[in-house]
Amino acid sequence: MKIFCSRANPTTGSVEWLEEDEHYDYHQEIARSSYADMLHDKDRNIKYYQGIRAAVSRVKDRGQKALVLDIGTGTGLLSMMAVTAGADFCYAIEVFKPMADAAVKIVEKNGFSDKILVINKHSTEVTVGPEGDMPCRANILVTELFDTELIGEGALPSYEHAHRHLVEENCEAVPHRATIYAQLVESRRMWSWNKLFPIHLQTSLGEQVIVPPVDLENCPGAPSVCDIQLNQVSPADFTVLSDVLPMFSIDFSKQVSSSAACHSRQFEPLTSGRAQVVLSWWDIEMDPEGKIRCTTAPFWAHSDPEEMQWRDHWMQCVYFLPQEEPVVQGSALCLVAHHDDYCVWYSLQRTSPEKNERVHQMRPVCDCQAHLLWNRPRFGEINDQDRTDRYIQALSTVSLLLGEPFFTTSLLPWHSLYFWYVRTAVDQHLGPGAVVMPQAASLHAVVVEFRDLWRIRSPCGDCEGFDVHIMDDMIKRALDFRESREAEPHPLWEYPCRSLSEPRQILAFDFRQLVPPRPLCAEGTMELRRPGRSHAAVLWMEYHLTPECTLSTGLLEPADPEGGCCWNPHCKQAVYFFSPVLDPRAPLGGPQMVSYVVEFHPGTGDITMEFRLADTPDSPLLGNKVA
Repeated sequence: MKIFCSRANPTTGSVEWLEEDEHYDYHQEIARSSYADMLHDKDRNIKYYQGIRAAVSRVKDRGQKALVLDIGTGTGLLSMMAVTAGADFCYAIEVFKPMADAAVKIVEKNGFSDKILVINKHSTEVTVGPEGDMPCRANILVTELFDTELIGEGALPSYEHAHRHLVEENCEAVPHRATIYAQLVESRRMWSWNKLFPIHLQTSLGEQVIVPPVDLENCPGAPSVCDIQLNQVSPADFTVLSDVLPMFSIDFSKQVSSSAACHSRQFEPLTSGRAQVVLSWWDIEMDPEGKIRCTTAPFWAHSDPEEMQWRDHWMQCVYFLPQEEPVVQGSALCLVAHHDDYCVWYSLQRTSPEKNERVHQMRPVCDCQAHLLWNRPRFGEINDQDRTDRYIQALSTVSLLLGEPFFTTSLLPWHSLYFWYVRTAVDQHLGPGAVVMPQAASLHAVVVEFRDLWRIRSPCGDCEGFDVHIMDDMIKRALDFRESREAEPHPLWEYPCRSLSEPRQILAFDFRQLVPPRPLCAEGTMELRRPGRSHAAVLWMEYHLTPECTLSTGLLEPADPEGGCCWNPHCKQAVYFFSPVLDPRAPLGGPQMVSYVVEFHPGTGDITMEFRLADTPDSPLLGNKVA
């Protein structure tokens, strides 16, 4: 069955009606999910397995049957671990039907259907009793309901309900406990993602300063967390103002509350400075003694930084204080962590909240509208003085600026070609000799090998001894849908990679002319000049303000001798994974070049492309075709 879906075209600005498969949303959700990343997270899997074995043993040692409730079972991996560890029966809860169906097949394929029941419901809808989904309460609670913020996927309400209705009092829980940590820092770079700085302009009249509006300066900002790969932020980009502070812990073996609360920690600043940003992460202890521990700590707070597990499903959190505040070395302060049922936020207090009646638990809300309109990279882009200087340089040679190629609706680099369509629409209003800036743009590509990002698309096959090929096949089928095979926007400054080819200009767009009536086409090859595993082609746009002045949304400088890449930190680049994505354990060798055919369709604003990983341009197609 087909259905019609309305879509706003980000390139042309028009609203289109597209015919899609009725299960389009399901397939897109699966294709964009983090299931593969979680299955590749060996540290997470091993620690869960150890914790489950220990919990089952404790129950068995008490002479009881081990009955497991697994909330958010996904592939059924944790339930299969529990049965293998000796559990008598598992109730595996999964609300997402395609995932629940896959779990049933995976459980059956691994021979556990007689001891694992997959229940396709939200855990708050599960019933207990003779006519219920479970005949009795479970005595072991296993969950993996966590996101980068720990509680952002509704872990607290789910635990609260489970303890009240689904598990025995003082049950075993895996994980047993979670602790959230925080560290106060001063960072001009990260603060630039939240506030607008004064803009300094060198003019014929001397230096001029554009000051942001007072409303924007006083705004507490957006309440949502900024989750990033904190390990990719250089220590030179921030000054540590406090030790790592354990802010609060949650014991999952006891009744959990989802009510709003705040937790304070007194500390003495390590140095004087301006408190701006709170860096935060968490760890989970799989056993009551805390011997089995899984952490999301960045490298400087990690107990064994050389053995850190890379993961993208759990990163680290950046929180912005409502306003920057001066702190003095040795002068005691209180960092306060507030949370409701889904979100965490921080404030800095001169005294403990218990003694300060003015502490509010309300989440900060943007009242200047800018934080609702712009994302964090956009703030950073506007605050980039080098970028501003390039515009000033270009403006000194022209008499008219038409606009900037930035639009909040742009997801992929070429969506900002909307600028071209707007420029075409207003052409009749431009006088003779009007100068359009940017004058042109170009689409560029390079073939790369990722250090870690390949994991989100690489089949898992076997996970801790369990066959999960069914999950791999499910993701592959989802990726075969047109929308799910589109380019993926990723901020590559967070994901190190090596270039295997030289950058190549693919298409050029002349903004001095109107959008052409016919397609723009390009085809060619990129030679792979460095040894490595070809994971993806990365594409980006470059905007030519004038013939002498260019802004890149991708590579900022040539790759180093080893192929290391320096990416624009304010923009997301488009990533096209080759299929299959090569595991780094695979032997080197293989294709020596990438052939491509790229076409820009003016009528729809789409760019379609076909990649060919090959020894010769005539080799069979190994890549993907996308729009």
